Amino acid sequence: MFTCSKTYADIPFAHRQHRHLGHCAFVHGHNWNFTFTFACYELDANGFVVDFGDLKYIRRWFDEHLDHACVFNRDDQMCSQILAAAPSAYKAYIVDNCSAEGLARHLYEVVDALVRKETCDRVFVTEVRVDEDARNSATYRP
Repeated sequence: MFTCSKTYADIPFAHRQHRHLGHCAFVHGHNWNFTFTFACYELDANGFVVDFGDLKYIRRWFDEHLDHACVFNRDDQMCSQILAAAPSAYKAYIVDNCSAEGLARHLYEVVDALVRKETCDRVFVTEVRVDEDARNSATYRP
Protein backbone atom coordinates (compact mmCIF):
# COMPACT_ATOMS: atom_id res chain seq x y z
CA MET A 1 0.00 0.00 0.00
CA PHE A 2 1.18 3.52 -0.84
CA THR A 3 0.26 6.60 1.20
CA CYS A 4 0.66 10.36 1.04
CA SER A 5 -0.67 13.20 3.17
CA LYS A 6 -2.19 16.61 2.50
CA THR A 7 -2.78 19.32 5.11
CA TYR A 8 -5.41 22.05 4.92
CA ALA A 9 -4.20 24.70 7.34
CA ASP A 10 -5.59 27.68 9.22
CA ILE A 11 -9.28 27.10 8.59
CA PRO A 12 -11.08 29.39 11.05
CA PHE A 13 -14.33 28.29 12.65
CA ALA A 14 -16.02 28.13 16.01
CA HIS A 15 -17.66 25.36 17.97
CA ARG A 16 -19.40 24.81 21.27
CA GLN A 17 -19.06 21.80 23.56
CA HIS A 18 -22.48 22.05 25.19
CA ARG A 19 -21.87 19.17 27.63
CA HIS A 20 -18.54 20.58 28.89
CA LEU A 21 -18.60 21.93 32.44
CA GLY A 22 -16.00 24.63 31.75
CA HIS A 23 -15.30 27.38 29.26
CA CYS A 24 -15.58 25.08 26.22
CA ALA A 25 -19.36 25.23 26.68
CA PHE A 26 -19.23 28.75 25.25
CA VAL A 27 -19.01 29.38 21.50
CA HIS A 28 -15.30 29.80 20.80
CA GLY A 29 -13.06 29.53 17.78
CA HIS A 30 -9.80 28.06 16.60
CA ASN A 31 -7.68 28.06 13.49
CA TRP A 32 -7.94 24.40 12.58
CA ASN A 33 -5.55 22.25 10.55
CA PHE A 34 -6.65 19.00 8.92
CA THR A 35 -4.23 16.38 7.63
CA PHE A 36 -5.56 13.56 5.50
CA THR A 37 -3.56 10.44 4.73
CA PHE A 38 -4.56 9.02 1.36
CA ALA A 39 -3.76 5.46 0.31
CA CYS A 40 -3.94 3.19 -2.70
CA TYR A 41 -2.60 -0.12 -3.92
CA GLU A 42 -1.90 1.03 -7.48
CA LEU A 43 -0.31 4.41 -8.26
CA ASP A 44 -1.77 6.59 -11.01
CA ALA A 45 -0.12 7.13 -14.41
CA ASN A 46 2.14 9.81 -12.85
CA GLY A 47 3.26 7.51 -10.06
CA PHE A 48 1.14 9.33 -7.46
CA VAL A 49 -1.33 8.19 -4.85
CA VAL A 50 -3.16 11.44 -5.59
CA ASP A 51 -2.12 14.50 -7.54
CA PHE A 52 -2.27 17.22 -4.88
CA GLY A 53 -3.23 19.73 -7.55
CA ASP A 54 -6.36 17.71 -8.29
CA LEU A 55 -7.68 17.92 -4.71
CA LYS A 56 -9.32 21.32 -5.16
CA TYR A 57 -12.73 19.72 -4.56
CA ILE A 58 -11.70 19.10 -0.93
CA ARG A 59 -10.69 22.73 -0.43
CA ARG A 60 -14.01 23.83 -1.97
CA TRP A 61 -15.83 21.58 0.50
CA PHE A 62 -13.99 23.24 3.42
CA ASP A 63 -14.70 26.71 2.03
CA GLU A 64 -18.39 25.94 1.61
CA HIS A 65 -19.04 24.14 4.89
CA LEU A 66 -16.48 25.05 7.57
CA ASP A 67 -14.62 28.25 6.72
CA HIS A 68 -15.88 30.89 9.21
CA ALA A 69 -18.67 28.54 10.34
CA CYS A 70 -19.99 27.72 13.78
CA VAL A 71 -20.14 23.99 14.38
CA PHE A 72 -22.71 22.54 16.73
CA ASN A 73 -23.47 19.05 18.02
CA ARG A 74 -26.69 17.65 16.63
CA ASP A 75 -28.03 17.14 20.17
CA ASP A 76 -27.19 20.66 21.41
CA GLN A 77 -30.59 21.83 22.62
CA MET A 78 -29.54 25.49 22.53
CA CYS A 79 -28.43 25.36 18.89
CA SER A 80 -31.82 26.27 17.47
CA GLN A 81 -32.21 29.09 20.02
CA ILE A 82 -28.76 30.49 19.23
CA LEU A 83 -29.38 30.38 15.49
CA ALA A 84 -32.89 31.82 15.80
CA ALA A 85 -31.63 34.74 17.90
CA ALA A 86 -29.22 35.87 15.17
CA PRO A 87 -29.96 33.94 11.97
CA SER A 88 -27.65 35.97 9.74
CA ALA A 89 -24.79 35.96 12.27
CA TYR A 90 -23.92 32.26 11.93
CA LYS A 91 -22.89 29.93 9.16
CA ALA A 92 -24.00 26.83 11.04
CA TYR A 93 -22.68 23.35 10.41
CA ILE A 94 -24.24 20.53 12.42
CA VAL A 95 -22.38 17.30 13.24
CA ASP A 96 -22.83 14.42 15.66
CA ASN A 97 -19.82 15.48 17.73
CA CYS A 98 -17.95 18.79 17.30
CA SER A 99 -14.95 17.86 19.45
CA ALA A 100 -11.64 17.48 17.62
CA GLU A 101 -12.12 13.72 17.86
CA GLY A 102 -15.65 13.92 16.50
CA LEU A 103 -14.58 16.24 13.68
CA ALA A 104 -11.78 13.84 12.74
CA ARG A 105 -14.29 11.02 12.34
CA HIS A 106 -16.82 13.21 10.53
CA LEU A 107 -14.21 14.51 8.10
CA TYR A 108 -12.98 10.99 7.48
CA GLU A 109 -16.49 10.05 6.36
CA VAL A 110 -16.87 13.16 4.17
CA VAL A 111 -13.45 13.20 2.53
CA ASP A 112 -13.15 9.43 2.10
CA ALA A 113 -16.42 9.46 0.14
CA LEU A 114 -15.26 12.44 -1.97
CA VAL A 115 -11.86 10.98 -2.83
CA ARG A 116 -13.29 7.53 -3.60
CA LYS A 117 -15.79 9.14 -5.98
CA GLU A 118 -13.16 11.31 -7.69
CA THR A 119 -10.73 8.40 -8.13
CA CYS A 120 -13.25 5.65 -8.99
CA ASP A 121 -12.45 3.93 -5.66
CA ARG A 122 -8.71 3.72 -6.39
CA VAL A 123 -7.81 6.02 -3.45
CA PHE A 124 -9.15 6.01 0.10
CA VAL A 125 -8.46 7.80 3.38
CA THR A 126 -6.62 5.92 6.13
CA GLU A 127 -6.23 8.67 8.71
CA VAL A 128 -7.44 12.14 9.59
CA ARG A 129 -5.54 14.34 12.03
CA VAL A 130 -7.26 17.43 13.40
CA ASP A 131 -5.20 20.16 15.02
CA GLU A 132 -7.24 22.52 17.16
CA ASP A 133 -4.78 25.42 17.10
CA ALA A 134 -1.13 24.53 17.73
CA ARG A 135 -1.42 22.68 21.05
CA ASN A 136 -4.21 20.12 20.70
CA SER A 137 -4.87 17.39 18.19
CA ALA A 138 -6.92 14.27 17.62
CA THR A 139 -6.62 11.49 15.08
CA TYR A 140 -9.18 9.12 13.60
CA ARG A 141 -8.29 5.89 11.82
CA PRO A 142 -11.10 3.65 10.59
